[in-house]
Amino acid sequence: MSSPDSVRFHGIYPSVLCPLRADFSVDEATLARHVADVTAVPGIAGVLCNGHAGENAWLDRAEQRRVVEVCRDAVGAGRLVVAGINHESSLAAADLARDAAAAGADAVMVFAPYSWALAQDEHLAHTHHRIVGAAMDLPMMLFQGSVRAGRIPYTPAVLRALVRLPNVVGIKEGSWETSAYEMTRRLVAEAAPHVAVMASGDEHLLTCFVLGSEGSLVSLAVIVPELIVELDRAVRQGDLAAALAVHRVIQPLAYAIYGAPPGGYATARLKACLKLLGRLPCDAVRPPLGSLGATEIAGLRDALAAAGLL
Repeated sequence: MSSPDSVRFHGIYPSVLCPLRADFSVDEATLARHVADVTAVPGIAGVLCNGHAGENAWLDRAEQRRVVEVCRDAVGAGRLVVAGINHESSLAAADLARDAAAAGADAVMVFAPYSWALAQDEHLAHTHHRIVGAAMDLPMMLFQGSVRAGRIPYTPAVLRALVRLPNVVGIKEGSWETSAYEMTRRLVAEAAPHVAVMASGDEHLLTCFVLGSEGSLVSLAVIVPELIVELDRAVRQGDLAAALAVHRVIQPLAYAIYGAPPGGYATARLKACLKLLGRLPCDAVRPPLGSLGATEIAGLRDALAAAGLL
């Protein structure tokens, strides 16, 4: 795949959750409804499944393959499925990528192993992605981690090498800092201009969209997909007043989910919001996260009400 068609993957992709029952088993019926609901919104290009919001590190291999199959069946005609690949072992990650391809994914997104927070270099990063890329004949997306995630975010030298891999079509840019986001866009424009740089910072989507994006792979879109599409469209049309109006609605909600410490509870907060909205019957999250306390649930309810959703 020496000339990947990255334009095909431009657009807005909700990073979908993995609904669970009270016993922590995967609720496939609710997952299917969840995916169908968000992809029914005009302007949604597809979904990212088995991402961080989808609790990929807590799902076993069979569960992750089944999630891809359910998403493939639920997205509807013309929508794409990007499957997250997250494992410490390159060989195990390659197995997950093969499973995703067999289950009907249109592309995979390779997350940096968590152990790279301690140490990572070009050899590790290049080897991991090369092994995963060789395991299947699908386009591949990269994940640029938060500037606050230790050594996980790629240095310019590492990123330059990765975007030049033959099957890379895009990057979920999760630097969580607008200056780093802009640096990534400049580097990719020079090194591999065919690679799409997709905004990921839920708390500063407006800024990222104004700086430029080919779309977004974003978990906030599981709650307000229509507003994320509207924000993207307003920026592309140069209507800053309309974009600011949408931003003022979603920003307090984004902060309540992602900005309040500890940030690692974002998935639990997303599930709690969807339960409050009547879209999930159960907001269970696999341990060690667990359920949120009454005070935080009340804060999320207030944030949803402020956004006009309750």
